[in-house]
Amino acid sequence: MAEFDKADIEKLIDGVLPWPATQDMLKSPKDTNRFDKYVEIMQARVDFSDPILLPLTPNLFIVSEGGNRVVKCRCGQGFGDYRVNWKISALIRVRDDEASISEVYVGREMPDPKWMQIREYICAGCGSQLEVEAMPRGCPPDFDFLPDLDTFYSEWLGRPLPDKSEYVDKTLDAIAEWQA
Repeated sequence: MAEFDKADIEKLIDGVLPWPATQDMLKSPKDTNRFDKYVEIMQARVDFSDPILLPLTPNLFIVSEGGNRVVKCRCGQGFGDYRVNWKISALIRVRDDEASISEVYVGREMPDPKWMQIREYICAGCGSQLEVEAMPRGCPPDFDFLPDLDTFYSEWLGRPLPDKSEYVDKTLDAIAEWQA
């Protein structure tokens, strides 16, 4: 099994690892501590000290914050429980008319605004655009990824997390609280 150093993994993340080395890394079996090296690199790049449990995107992370598992942006802005779709806590710009959609799409590429919306999810803390989705009108935000952290840590990494968390989508519970 190949062992890649942290500097090469960092170059891979930044997109500056030479193509032959990238191919070698992609084709090789994963070194046993690659995940830890990746998390260590990402931890050094964020503006918070809470330990990263799982990177979701280059800007979003599931972290352990005071015994809770929450989603945070790299700037430290929190989006709440990781089992709740983080998008419902983000700022959202909705492009749903011809004028706003035409700023992104031109001519025949443009979706029909009667049918589609372009939703841009933005961090309230740093203003980073975290994700964009094109959805039919009326569809709820797509919940991209709900990981089973306990299984990942105990069965894949061989080191269970100190606390357990119920593996369930809690988005509808959070929305129901808005009416209370």
